[in-house]
Amino acid sequence: MASPALLMRVVASAYSVAEKAATIVRNVMAAGDLGIVEKTGANDLQTKADRLVQMSICASLARKFPKVTIIGEELVIWVDPLDGTKEYTEGLLDHVTVLIGIAYGGKAIAGVINQPYYNYEAGADAVLGRTIWGVLGMGAFGFQLTEAPAGKHIIVTTRSHSSTLVNDCISALNPDSVIRVGGAGNKIIQLIEGKASAYVFASPGCKKWDTCAPEAILHAVGGKITDIHGNAFQYNKEVKHMNSAGVLATLRNYDYYASRIPNTVKQSLVP
Repeated sequence: MASPALLMRVVASAYSVAEKAATIVRNVMAAGDLGIVEKTGANDLQTKADRLVQMSICASLARKFPKVTIIGEELVIWVDPLDGTKEYTEGLLDHVTVLIGIAYGGKAIAGVINQPYYNYEAGADAVLGRTIWGVLGMGAFGFQLTEAPAGKHIIVTTRSHSSTLVNDCISALNPDSVIRVGGAGNKIIQLIEGKASAYVFASPGCKKWDTCAPEAILHAVGGKITDIHGNAFQYNKEVKHMNSAGVLATLRNYDYYASRIPNTVKQSLVP
């Protein structure tokens, strides 16, 4: 069992470094030189902000918790320094998040999501950014928990990694509307703030550092996230990084959506 005292120290430190990371993200954008490079393709980008935030978070947490694995003896920390990088490079700043997820025994137990540009359209005098955090058994904080409108099936999905399989899966759910945004953290925020009913991504692409922090926060308020087959994600340090069988997440009514995933979609995605 993870020590509650250690866990809360890690969460508090993650909250603090996420706030510092948000400042780095904003400073890089303001300087005008994003330093964009392609990692594996046109839709898999890395910026100067990614690199600086990764170094800042890892250095800070490693200094404070030298026995914890950052991605442990018991705790594993999964970091995405800039979730929604493509949207960041295109100026869609409200899509961008910094993710720090904390796992124990392969299970996501705590998470921090910072939105560096939250409130950025509210005017020059607006205070930018917010930090959402949650711990299993304690709850989640930094936002107003809201459920999607009753009787409405609103799907949130990828903006930049769509495919025939992704779209076929969404069509099979017969949604009332579809929201396409960047960033796994941003999609989970759509769920917990009542803007969407389900997050559906029937494709490989998401990685463990994309889902660990959002999963912990979603679970802390009673939601559920799995792959398309209904398998829980594992976050131990030896696990493969790719969520190769996609993502299905809801705040409520998970079974409704899970029961409507077509077999043809499941057969195309190998866990």
